[in-house]
Amino acid sequence: MIESTYLSTGTIDEFLTRHADDVEAAVRRAAATEIMPRFRRLEAREVDEKTGPHDLVTDADRNAEAYLTEELARLLPGSVVVGEEAVHADPRVYEAIRGQAPVWIVDPVDGTRQFVHGDTGFCTLVALARGGELLASWTYAPAREQFATALRGRGAFLDGTRLHAGSPEPAAGLEVATSHPDYTTDAQKEALLGLRTEGVRPRPCGSAGLEYLAVARGELDATAFTWEAAWDHAAGLLLVEEAGGAHLTRAGVPFRITGGNALPFSTARDGATARRVVELLGGAR
Repeated sequence: MIESTYLSTGTIDEFLTRHADDVEAAVRRAAATEIMPRFRRLEAREVDEKTGPHDLVTDADRNAEAYLTEELARLLPGSVVVGEEAVHADPRVYEAIRGQAPVWIVDPVDGTRQFVHGDTGFCTLVALARGGELLASWTYAPAREQFATALRGRGAFLDGTRLHAGSPEPAAGLEVATSHPDYTTDAQKEALLGLRTEGVRPRPCGSAGLEYLAVARGELDATAFTWEAAWDHAAGLLLVEEAGGAHLTRAGVPFRITGGNALPFSTARDGATARRVVELLGGAR
């Protein structure tokens, strides 16, 4: 077990320097043991609905989260884990994100619908935060053999290669991934209509984690999302930031994983693009 002095002395940065690779190894093991053996082999009894037919959970989600919850807490004693399935079972678990203990934010299978349908567009997301500040993130798309990491102040990487989001070409239209209609209110739908303008190409998003990765790689210009669940956003927000990108809410301030954001919000390859998307969404100018 790793010594708990990381918490008593406040050297989370040292923990990450020494053990970021151990976190990656745990994420890879969770996928290898609990997710990929079920990919394209799911039985009906292994799939359930949560809030409706577009909100699915599988045994892969549950078992991978349980595995990561145990492993991550072991790696950093005194830390807490906030996982999507744990919050579904007990919403009070989410409050840990607003606390001062180091918190692991876990989405065991981001893109469960894609996973259920045998599509490779899913990933496992893990982020480490403290006091509402994102410190590190891990994004693993096992069916595509892609692993992206980010450490605050140290850059973002995909399979060991540094990521640079860059900026869109001035004359090119902006491609923007937007929230699925099933997860938007009427007011949010109206705001998203602002993207239906010349020079912008909105499209429905897939796995949020993989859309963030596409922004960090400079393959997607921006996102416009309408929900706050930290497990969907935390890993990707830091990945994009460390690749040189930016995120803004309709209030004109960065997105906060602790909540209370003006939605929709945008994450983009650069600050100017984030501001443009937010303005089109009817946000602060």
